[in-house]
Amino acid sequence: MAAPSAWAAGPAPKSVAVIAIVDHPALDAVRDGVRDALKAAGYDPAKNLKWQFQSAQGNNATAAQIARKFVGDRPDAIVAISTPAAQAVAAASKEVPLVYAAVTDPVAAQLVPSTQQGSDTNVTGVSDALPLDRQIELIKKLVPTAKRIGMVYNPGEANSVVVVKQMQDVLPKSGMSLIEAAAPRTVDVGSAARSLIGKADVIYANTDNNVVAAFEALAKVSNDAKIPLIASDTDSVKRGAVAALGVNYHDMGVQAGRMVVRILKGDKPGAIAPETAGKLALYVNSSAAQKQGVTLSDAMLKSAAQVIP
Repeated sequence: MAAPSAWAAGPAPKSVAVIAIVDHPALDAVRDGVRDALKAAGYDPAKNLKWQFQSAQGNNATAAQIARKFVGDRPDAIVAISTPAAQAVAAASKEVPLVYAAVTDPVAAQLVPSTQQGSDTNVTGVSDALPLDRQIELIKKLVPTAKRIGMVYNPGEANSVVVVKQMQDVLPKSGMSLIEAAAPRTVDVGSAARSLIGKADVIYANTDNNVVAAFEALAKVSNDAKIPLIASDTDSVKRGAVAALGVNYHDMGVQAGRMVVRILKGDKPGAIAPETAGKLALYVNSSAAQKQGVTLSDAMLKSAAQVIP
């Protein structure tokens, strides 16, 4: 008789299912960070962990289908990357442990009742919420004369609607106003950006998944019209933004992955207080600045965590 395998002889493997609303560098980095945290804790997809990943390709109906499929598989935890993905899983189950990541406002998205304490539900996770005063400060440093801030966003994405409302509230305090351009689908990003030509002094891109997925279309409009493009996703800087002050999405994935590890070891998700991603880092792109008519000061270049030539 053949000797039993180490897999068969040991405890039953744990299972983690991961869903993202769309494929783009920031969300991919979150996924990889989760996997790295699991590996560091001894949960290896090649050895003792059943790992599933699916992207909804930007489609909310597909996200709902994936969520129902994953819930039916009864994994030990589901990781949902982005607000729409997390909402889809939360709607599909009130029992399977859910860890969200890259969700700007989990309270507004009705994922948790508070970010100050555990939810007493099956949900916890990590937010990528950014202090908007720091974002406005960056805009003013890069384009001191800017008064009209253009923003392309998906009105169907809860986290983007929250940021739009916050910007509408805070920009007037700095003598600025918000010019909105709706992009309900990824293919709408370029035309929405073009609608801002002549209306906006700067384009600000939050972590809207449609916008990030089609960021090159936004950058092309900014380059052609010489409208400075400032992002909140640091991965978007190498894709054509002048600068971004944002979180490291791989680190956020590691942060969420550590929550998953706690759940795999027996902690209840509702007893784990939600967290916000760690410190912010400044990324700048010298060639994008030149194309969009922005001068990067020596002080800004020196303070940047990364300068893309």
